Formats: sequence, structure tokens, C-alpha cells
Amino acid sequence: MQRIVSGMRSTGRLHLGHYLGVIQNWVKLQNEYDCYFFVADWHALTTKYDNTENLRQDVIDVVIDWLASGIDPEKSTIYVQSLVPEIAELHIYLSMVTPQNWVERDPTLKDMAKILRTKEAANSQISYGLMGYPVLMSADIMMLNSPLIPVGVDQIAHIEITRDIVRRFNNIYKTDFFNEPQPILNECSLICGLDGNKMSKSYNNDIKISDTEEVTAKKIMTAITDRSRLRRDDLGHPDQCEVAFKYWQIFGDAEQVNTVKCECEKGSRGCADCKRQLGALVNERLHDIRERRRYYEEHLDEVREIIRKGSEKTRTEAQKVLKEVRNIIGMY
Repeated sequence: MQRIVSGMRSTGRLHLGHYLGVIQNWVKLQNEYDCYFFVADWHALTTKYDNTENLRQDVIDVVIDWLASGIDPEKSTIYVQSLVPEIAELHIYLSMVTPQNWVERDPTLKDMAKILRTKEAANSQISYGLMGYPVLMSADIMMLNSPLIPVGVDQIAHIEITRDIVRRFNNIYKTDFFNEPQPILNECSLICGLDGNKMSKSYNNDIKISDTEEVTAKKIMTAITDRSRLRRDDLGHPDQCEVAFKYWQIFGDAEQVNTVKCECEKGSRGCADCKRQLGALVNERLHDIRERRRYYEEHLDEVREIIRKGSEKTRTEAQKVLKEVRNIIGMY
């Protein structure tokens, strides 16, 4: 069975964008591949180095959301990045062979630097750690020498720089040890935030997996609809409904979507009623996930044991790779 590796930054409780865009695909992949999924707490430090009081809880919350959403620790290995120190050593070796201009052109680094500079307008400098983000990300992938990486279309650049580093390492040390990772594009539904922008808790436009039914229903009532409708009986334009109808297309079946579309166009469905029904539908979809989440919240020792076992297993695999890397380079 081929191995794949993927991860998420430890940003705390996850939202529907994470679930639909990533986790839902991981749940399918774990039945077909030897999956390693990690919480990237070192990566979180690149922009939150001065705000770490919730870092441990953020890690736990991410893992709980994974487990609740269907990531099975009997099928997938779940680990925490910082509990596998071999990644840091590999990162050092890779940083020695990676040209500076390679990391400077990485689009993710540019985006993260932009966010950080907005937060710290008085300080336009970015940290050494953030500059090395693309190389650390490559170390995450290469540490398990995985040939396949599940990513979204917007993350292809991640894989490209890793492939470049693999080729450079193999060429410098005259080896073919590291695989050039190939992307597995996520088959996912993209969901916008309640205001029509990208869903993000930074924008306060998200629906969290852990939100209660009441909170979810209230949030959905704020979703942007067809701005051209002024009265309930005005003829609607589902194609101009910026958020709510898009949610129907994701969560509803074909019959429900068609009914909503027809009633909206005829002016027989008001936006408020439509969003109330939508809230009930989203809550129904998330019911079982939230039930499982409550279980893990009440059994934190079980969650910590899953992390411990997964991290130990990953270290064993990482040590095999690192031993070979040290030998290839000629380290003492």
C-alpha cells in the first residue's frame, strides 16, 4: 500500500472549509493508502510565535475534529510535527542545499508574509523561521519519503518546490534515495464564508465543526443572498445568491436544490425562510460528527494516546529515513 502524508497547521477548532476541502477527502484516502496525517505546530509558530498560550489546546482541537469527522486511527497515523524532531534535523540538511530565491518566490510564503505584515504594520521584517517555511514543509513531506501528496489545486506550488529540492539533493549527493512526490488533487467541495469571501475564522465568517446547532442556525441567517431582492415576493436569481444557494448546492440533494431554485425564481421562497431551512439541513449533516466530537471531548486521554502512538510510530519511520540521509551526506 502506497504511503501518503498531509497535514494542517494547529489553528484550533476547524470549520466547514477544512472539512469539505480537506478532511472529507482524507477519510476516503485512508481506505486506499497508508496515510500519515500531522498537526503542524511548528508551522503555526511562523506567524503565532508571540501568541502560544493556546498552542497545546489548538493541537488537541484539530485532532478531535479529525477524529469526529471520520479519520480512523486504526487506518491512519495521526501525529504532531514537533513530536518528531527528526523533521527538524532533515530541515537543516535541506536548508543547506536550497537556494534563497527558491523560497522567496514561494506563493505561500508571500501570502503568509503579507498577513504578518498587516498584523505588525510597524515591523515590515519577517522572521528567519517564516522565510524557511517552504523548506520545513518539504522536510515534512520528505521525512516519510512519500511518493504521493494529497493537495488542493491552490497548493500545487508546495509540491513543486519539494520536487525541486528532492532533485537538487539527489543530484548533489549522487543518489536516487528521495522520491519526487506527485500530487493527488483533492476531490472536494469548496465553500465560501458567510460573507462571500474565503471561509476563515480570521474573517469571522466561518461555521465551525464544533459550533452548536443554535450557533450554526444563527450564523447561516447572516449569510449573503440575492442582493437584488428587496421584498419576500420579488423574483429571485439563484445564480446571483452569493452564499446561501451555494450552500444548498453543497449540502442538498438534486431534488432539494431544484425545489429551492424554482421557488426562488417564482418569488414564493423568501430568503429568511430559505436560510432557516438551510440551517436545519447543515445541522442534520453535522449531527453525527458533533456527537463523535462530544465523545472525544469527554475522553481526552484517548485523544492524547492516539497522538502519542501515532507520533512514536512516525518517529520510527523517520529515523530510518534520517539514518540513510546522514549516511548519504557523510555525517559523523
